Amino acid sequence: MAVLSILDLSPINEGSDAGESLRRSVDLAQHAERWGYHRFWMAEHHNMTGIASAATAVALAHIGAHTNSIRIGAGGIMLPNHAPLIVAEQFGTLAALHPNRVDLGLGRAPGTDGPTLRALRRTYDSADTFPSDVQELLGYLDDPKPGQRIKAVPGMGSKVPVWILGSSLFGAQLAAHLGLPYAFASHFAPDYLQAAIEAYRNNFKPSQYLDKPYVTAAVNVFAADTEQAAKRLKSSMLLQFIALRQGNPGPLAAPVDDIEKRVDPGALAAANHALKYSATGTAEQVHQYLRDFVAATGVDEIMLTCHAFEHEQRLRSFEIAKDCSF
Repeated sequence: MAVLSILDLSPINEGSDAGESLRRSVDLAQHAERWGYHRFWMAEHHNMTGIASAATAVALAHIGAHTNSIRIGAGGIMLPNHAPLIVAEQFGTLAALHPNRVDLGLGRAPGTDGPTLRALRRTYDSADTFPSDVQELLGYLDDPKPGQRIKAVPGMGSKVPVWILGSSLFGAQLAAHLGLPYAFASHFAPDYLQAAIEAYRNNFKPSQYLDKPYVTAAVNVFAADTEQAAKRLKSSMLLQFIALRQGNPGPLAAPVDDIEKRVDPGALAAANHALKYSATGTAEQVHQYLRDFVAATGVDEIMLTCHAFEHEQRLRSFEIAKDCSF
């Protein structure tokens, strides 16, 4: 039976700020814990005026301090932006503060543009060492070996569960080779979902971390009392996504009733394709969509995300989705 979790980018609304977004993330995590969601993940993005989760480990520490039992983690940390030792220390610290609650999802993409990458003191070829960087990081989180000179403190021996994230076949194959759980970013990159899951399962090698494949996939959710209201919620994310693709990343826009009249039809079609995996509608429609998604993919877990402008409506979307039975 599939379980439900939440991916939160702590969206910054037009007219609001990062502080308010992070306070809303805490509120969402507290609701998610009460509602029975399995995990609460946040993601690293840089130079995005509409996302407040750039300092992901810091944000997760705050979430962990205001919750008690829900798993918290990164979905993910973009490893090419960091030295593996630093990531091990950050998540080792989280694990020390919140034992048996922390996950670490790792992505290969930088998650930003060229100028920002240079500001991070990284280059695009930093991703070329991703497989070896993952293995180095796993070593820092494991029990120290005899004679090991460099140790992550905190971190060593914490054995924080590491996930590989992806939107193509590369991450699926790496996760399979290393015997790690795999998470696919189908909420914005739908094209390789089925192929990646198949590649992961077919090539999976049991490991000290996992004895059989475990897959989660992300799905947008926009749930409301009426289908029209749910579609209106989705318009905010469509507008933000279109602006991003046009090179104008910005805060989350207020929803509109007539998005077809406000944006170029081609741009809207491209955004709708990117957000293909979206459960949009009433409780009945959303629940049926999620059940069909699990039946089609066989995923073990769905990571729900929602960029709705009004916080209460965002909460309502997750509240409706939680009642789905598989």
